[in-house]
Amino acid sequence: MPGVRAAGSGILRRLKAIPLRERLWGGLAQGLLSAVAAALAWLPTQALGLREGFWAAITAIAVAQSEFTAARTTARDQFAGAAIGGGIAVLVTLVPAPGIVRCVFALVIAISGCWLLKVASAARLAGITAAIIMLVPHQGSAERMMLSRVGEVGWGVTMAILVVGMATLVRDGVRRGTLSDGADAAERPPQ
Repeated sequence: MPGVRAAGSGILRRLKAIPLRERLWGGLAQGLLSAVAAALAWLPTQALGLREGFWAAITAIAVAQSEFTAARTTARDQFAGAAIGGGIAVLVTLVPAPGIVRCVFALVIAISGCWLLKVASAARLAGITAAIIMLVPHQGSAERMMLSRVGEVGWGVTMAILVVGMATLVRDGVRRGTLSDGADAAERPPQ
């Protein structure tokens, strides 16, 4: 694994080259962004009838990134993976076979399905969702668990995208100077 070690040490070298203050502010900003998205995703889950709101919070943390385009891509993968993996798992529960055989079958079909639907980047998440539905004990039917899981992931994705979108608007406004004193930079007299 010398290639992996070399890549890892290269990343560490680049990270160390960033000044400590910049790393601290970057980490604090990312932590705050993730925490706000997770809190907003988790707080209303009981009122929305989502049994396992922690999935919404976990999804929000996974989606919340400092760049909006990256967050959108991750959001798409999270939702597609949950929907495809959940749907496949529900269908596979109808197959008369031992539990582990059905689980393996669901994993293979869910991951392959993502590749066939041209969302290979969602395949890992589809496999995880299928495994959760197939292996985690739950009350009610597999269909109900799948709907709950997709709903929770969808809610977490929504909250993360809203938080990242708002943070991006604020950041861009500050960079342009439109939020610093309430005046649009284009309306300011030249200095």
